[in-house]
Amino acid sequence: MNFYEAVFIVRQDASASHVEAVTQEAVSIIKDNGGEVAKTEFCGLRNLAYPIKKYKRGYYVLLNISIDSNGIKELERKLKLNEDICRFLIVKVEKLDNNPSALMRRTIRDNPQE
Repeated sequence: MNFYEAVFIVRQDASASHVEAVTQEAVSIIKDNGGEVAKTEFCGLRNLAYPIKKYKRGYYVLLNISIDSNGIKELERKLKLNEDICRFLIVKVEKLDNNPSALMRRTIRDNPQE
Protein backbone atom coordinates (compact mmCIF):
# COMPACT_ATOMS: atom_id res chain seq x y z
CA MET A 1 0.00 0.00 0.00
CA ASN A 2 1.11 3.51 -0.85
CA PHE A 3 0.34 6.73 1.02
CA TYR A 4 -1.43 9.65 -0.67
CA GLU A 5 -2.85 13.07 0.13
CA ALA A 6 -5.98 13.86 -1.86
CA VAL A 7 -7.43 17.38 -1.97
CA PHE A 8 -10.59 18.29 -3.82
CA ILE A 9 -12.64 21.45 -4.19
CA VAL A 10 -16.43 21.26 -4.13
CA ARG A 11 -18.38 24.01 -5.90
CA GLN A 12 -19.37 27.06 -3.85
CA ASP A 13 -23.14 26.71 -4.11
CA ALA A 14 -23.17 23.31 -2.41
CA SER A 15 -24.43 23.08 1.16
CA ALA A 16 -22.29 21.79 4.01
CA SER A 17 -24.30 18.57 4.13
CA HIS A 18 -23.74 18.08 0.40
CA VAL A 19 -19.97 18.55 0.86
CA GLU A 20 -20.14 15.89 3.59
CA ALA A 21 -22.00 13.56 1.21
CA VAL A 22 -19.40 14.06 -1.55
CA THR A 23 -16.64 13.34 0.98
CA GLN A 24 -18.40 10.18 2.20
CA GLU A 25 -18.74 9.04 -1.41
CA ALA A 26 -14.96 9.44 -1.89
CA VAL A 27 -14.27 7.60 1.38
CA SER A 28 -16.55 4.72 0.32
CA ILE A 29 -14.71 4.45 -3.02
CA ILE A 30 -11.42 4.23 -1.14
CA LYS A 31 -12.70 1.58 1.28
CA ASP A 32 -14.35 -0.45 -1.51
CA ASN A 33 -10.96 -0.66 -3.24
CA GLY A 34 -9.15 -1.92 -0.13
CA GLY A 35 -7.84 1.42 1.08
CA GLU A 36 -7.96 3.20 4.40
CA VAL A 37 -8.60 6.85 5.26
CA ALA A 38 -6.28 8.06 8.02
CA LYS A 39 -7.47 11.68 8.22
CA THR A 40 -10.28 13.82 6.82
CA GLU A 41 -10.17 17.62 7.02
CA PHE A 42 -12.89 20.02 5.97
CA CYS A 43 -11.04 23.29 5.34
CA GLY A 44 -14.19 25.27 4.66
CA LEU A 45 -15.27 27.74 2.00
CA ARG A 46 -12.26 29.61 0.63
CA ASN A 47 -11.51 32.03 -2.19
CA LEU A 48 -9.87 30.50 -5.25
CA ALA A 49 -6.75 32.05 -6.76
CA TYR A 50 -8.53 32.24 -10.11
CA PRO A 51 -12.05 31.33 -11.30
CA ILE A 52 -12.60 27.63 -12.00
CA LYS A 53 -15.70 26.80 -14.04
CA LYS A 54 -16.98 30.33 -13.25
CA TYR A 55 -16.71 29.73 -9.48
CA LYS A 56 -14.67 32.14 -7.36
CA ARG A 57 -14.94 30.17 -4.11
CA GLY A 58 -14.99 26.51 -3.14
CA TYR A 59 -15.09 24.07 -0.24
CA TYR A 60 -11.72 22.42 0.31
CA VAL A 61 -11.48 18.83 1.61
CA LEU A 62 -8.25 16.95 2.41
CA LEU A 63 -7.97 13.17 2.77
CA ASN A 64 -4.87 11.25 3.94
CA ILE A 65 -5.21 7.75 2.53
CA SER A 66 -3.33 4.50 2.09
CA ILE A 67 -4.33 2.49 -0.98
CA ASP A 68 -2.82 0.62 -3.91
CA SER A 69 -2.39 2.10 -7.40
CA ASN A 70 -5.52 0.43 -8.84
CA GLY A 71 -7.62 2.04 -6.11
CA ILE A 72 -6.14 5.46 -6.89
CA LYS A 73 -7.01 5.05 -10.56
CA GLU A 74 -10.62 4.27 -9.63
CA LEU A 75 -10.78 7.21 -7.21
CA GLU A 76 -9.44 9.59 -9.89
CA ARG A 77 -11.97 8.26 -12.40
CA LYS A 78 -14.88 8.83 -10.01
CA LEU A 79 -13.68 12.30 -9.00
CA LYS A 80 -13.47 13.32 -12.68
CA LEU A 81 -17.06 12.19 -13.23
CA ASN A 82 -18.48 14.05 -10.21
CA GLU A 83 -19.92 17.37 -11.40
CA ASP A 84 -19.81 18.88 -7.90
CA ILE A 85 -16.00 18.71 -7.77
CA CYS A 86 -14.27 21.64 -9.51
CA ARG A 87 -10.69 20.39 -9.11
CA PHE A 88 -8.79 17.63 -7.35
CA LEU A 89 -5.17 16.72 -6.74
CA ILE A 90 -3.76 13.43 -5.47
CA VAL A 91 -0.11 13.38 -4.40
CA LYS A 92 1.94 10.38 -3.29
CA VAL A 93 3.75 10.97 0.03
CA GLU A 94 6.37 9.03 1.99
CA LYS A 95 4.34 8.93 5.21
CA LEU A 96 1.00 10.21 6.42
CA ASP A 97 1.03 13.37 8.54
CA ASN A 98 -1.42 13.39 11.46
CA ASN A 99 -0.86 17.09 12.23
CA PRO A 100 -3.28 19.72 10.93
CA SER A 101 -2.66 20.72 7.31
CA ALA A 102 -1.27 24.11 6.32
CA LEU A 103 -4.79 25.32 5.46
CA MET A 104 -6.09 24.40 8.91
CA ARG A 105 -3.07 25.89 10.72
CA ARG A 106 -3.68 29.16 8.86
CA THR A 107 -7.35 29.13 9.86
CA ILE A 108 -6.48 28.52 13.52
CA ARG A 109 -3.85 31.29 13.46
CA ASP A 110 -6.21 33.81 11.80
CA ASN A 111 -9.14 33.04 14.18
CA PRO A 112 -7.67 32.05 17.57
CA GLN A 113 -10.90 32.66 19.50
CA GLU A 114 -12.84 29.98 17.59
